[in-house]
Amino acid sequence: MGNIITDLRQRFRTGSISLQLIYINIGIYLLLTLVSVFLRLFNIQGDWVIRWLEMPSDVTRLFIQPWSIITYMFLHADVLHLLFNMLWLYWFGQLFLYNYSSKHLRGLYLLGGIAGALLYLLFYNIFPYFHGVSGMMVGASASVLAIVVATAVSMPDYQLRLLLFGPVRLKYVALVVVLTDLLFITSSNAGGHIAHLGGALAGWLFARGIHSGKYDATAWINKILDTIVGWFHRPSKPRMKVHVGKRAKDYDFNARKKAQDDEIDRILDKVRQSGYDGLSAEEKRKLFDASRR
Repeated sequence: MGNIITDLRQRFRTGSISLQLIYINIGIYLLLTLVSVFLRLFNIQGDWVIRWLEMPSDVTRLFIQPWSIITYMFLHADVLHLLFNMLWLYWFGQLFLYNYSSKHLRGLYLLGGIAGALLYLLFYNIFPYFHGVSGMMVGASASVLAIVVATAVSMPDYQLRLLLFGPVRLKYVALVVVLTDLLFITSSNAGGHIAHLGGALAGWLFARGIHSGKYDATAWINKILDTIVGWFHRPSKPRMKVHVGKRAKDYDFNARKKAQDDEIDRILDKVRQSGYDGLSAEEKRKLFDASRR
């Protein structure tokens, strides 16, 4: 058992940010399920635990449990709900990292979830159709759709091979998903579809900002996260600095970094022109290594 836990911890530390988010979602689902089973043994319903973590449509309740705007995006209703969201996060997370950094994915996951929660709250408290309806929402769908749309904006002509449909360009996949959510915002799962649209909007704004060079919509989230991580990070003892040949070393380092950046740019251009499947094994390895830096 100890070896399994050690192996999982090692995989978590060395895995990509998308894999780490998947581990977190699965871990939370298993933990809450175990708590629910334990409470049920004593004839105690565990639903109250989930209620304090779900995203409410009632503004008053949100003031009572403001953390819900974050916690809801790590909860799932059942195994299938978790499975589909994590598969989408895995597939599109890898594609996302071809064009953006790990911090961008981390920040956009949270930004998409927050945007989805706010749009859900807005719809349920403005439009007459939802008056008198009290809802609670869980799921990573808004976060995942933000990543899907941002990837589609950066790689619109990248081809996915879909069962029964064959090769389909990524921009059409994103378009169909968004249109489907628009058509079902008055369905029985209205809250989920509304949140999807909020996540999609966040992904589009993020990608447009990055590609225009004007802003990074995830910068404020990553700044907060870096500050929190810094609180738990103990600075190491200062080491003696060696300055011998520093200028030459800096020149060599900069030269190597420029060469690596040029190679990654070339590979990304090749992906845009002929798709990921057109890359050699070595080129795929270089892209994967670059996405983890």
